[in-house]
Amino acid sequence: QLQASGGGLVQTGDSLRLSCEVSGRTFSSYTMAWFRQAPGKAREFIAAIRWSVGSTYYTDSVKGRFTISRDNAKNTVYLQMNTLKPEDAAVYYCAATPRTILLIYTYDYDYWGQGTQVTVSS
Repeated sequence: QLQASGGGLVQTGDSLRLSCEVSGRTFSSYTMAWFRQAPGKAREFIAAIRWSVGSTYYTDSVKGRFTISRDNAKNTVYLQMNTLKPEDAAVYYCAATPRTILLIYTYDYDYWGQGTQVTVSS
């Protein structure tokens, strides 16, 4: 129901846009989020958006570089990542919860995509 895509190999300073296409249910009232997990590390929150109103929240390390957005017509949530750094390298996951507040913990989210790999070379 959540299909993440758009990952790849980029160089430091490059940009990348991840997509999360949703299907199978109406997510228009949900909160959507992006998390990432680097090897040997816990999955960490990156950004969240309330689909209905468009309000957003970011973790400090990506503020000003990453932008989360949604396209109602395409049932897709995006993560635009600019000025990528080697420490941004990870598997990126999109997630969804029917709760209508911006949440940052993995256990708050009920639905998960399969992940897409982002590699940043220095």
